[in-house]
Amino acid sequence: MTTADIAPLAYPFNTPDGLQLAEAYERVRERPGLLRVQMPYGEPAWLVTRYADARLVLGDQRFSRAAAASHDEPRQSEGQRDGGILGMDPPDHTRLRSLVAKAFTVRQVEKLRPQVRELTAGLLDEMETAGPPADLVDLFALPLPVAVICRMLGVPTEDRPRFRVWSDDALSTSSLTAEEFEASREELRAYMAGLIEQHRRSPQDDLMTALIEARDDGDRLSELELVDLCVGILVAGHETTASQIPNFVLTLLDHPDQLARLRAEPELVPNAVEELLRFVPLGSGAGQPRYATEDIEVGGTLVRAGSPVLVAVGAANRDALRFAAPGILDIAREGNQHLGFGHGVHHCLGAPLARLELQEALSALITRFPELRLAGDVTWKSEMLVRGPRVMPVEW
Repeated sequence: MTTADIAPLAYPFNTPDGLQLAEAYERVRERPGLLRVQMPYGEPAWLVTRYADARLVLGDQRFSRAAAASHDEPRQSEGQRDGGILGMDPPDHTRLRSLVAKAFTVRQVEKLRPQVRELTAGLLDEMETAGPPADLVDLFALPLPVAVICRMLGVPTEDRPRFRVWSDDALSTSSLTAEEFEASREELRAYMAGLIEQHRRSPQDDLMTALIEARDDGDRLSELELVDLCVGILVAGHETTASQIPNFVLTLLDHPDQLARLRAEPELVPNAVEELLRFVPLGSGAGQPRYATEDIEVGGTLVRAGSPVLVAVGAANRDALRFAAPGILDIAREGNQHLGFGHGVHHCLGAPLARLELQEALSALITRFPELRLAGDVTWKSEMLVRGPRVMPVEW
């Protein structure tokens, strides 16, 4: 086992202006042991790039998320994130997750499909009326998941421009100082606390009211936990899907053979979504480090107790030891146990909803606009944890 004391490499490797997986990951994956890396802020960490190692670190309870609160956590931004449910370990994590989980089961989410399909068609109607060139992000990819999560949670859709800024701040890497980051977070918390009070006075048939009832009747979460849970659902419930819709479209346009097959066999859409989740490395770099609670071997490296480990999901999803021809996009790939939604207790709670939205968005786009193509240069998000177009002009 190696515990090499070499100078850590600067991290992250991926660049924001595209969806490529940095070549550095390939080199790291092929070398023995783990790599020491240094993010712009926080202490050095071990980097995991192989699939089996990733599943171990994400799934083994000897690795803690909660321990990050007492360390100088490796991160891309100056401000340290209060992780909320994402920064908890069981049993606290289990207590909060169980309050929300029933709203995001496959069965419950499937009931939303007719609404999502209707919403998707309406947005495409408006985009078609506006005429090409049209910005796929602003007119379709962003409003779709925003409308769905607002409806579920009970947030007025007209407030979208306000929480769009807060959401960008929450996922920003280096564009904010620690003070600006903290101020933005408190503004969003105050906004959400106000909505919660409105729901207390006038209960609705939505997720926020259900969480308030769990808080007030059973005292199963504190007021701050309630606020942060709603904030987390709002931000996580739209940002990644809003990024992945244009990411998936761009990737298919870059693979015309796969796009042609999908148009010819639209029944492959659910399969294509899984393959695109594997193939597209969404993150600019690994985040949410896990801390070893005891000495443990990972991939031939002895990780000492108290050491942070970062998991590069995008690299693990391209591991040839797990996936045949991992660098090839194959929308008919079978047995696709990708890590796009994570693994273990922090496996993405909203995965069923994200899958549904991505399926409906792709299906509607390839059906409505069989000649969909780029109509200009893509403007990429910068200084963000997730990668994707900020502006993507298309025509049909």
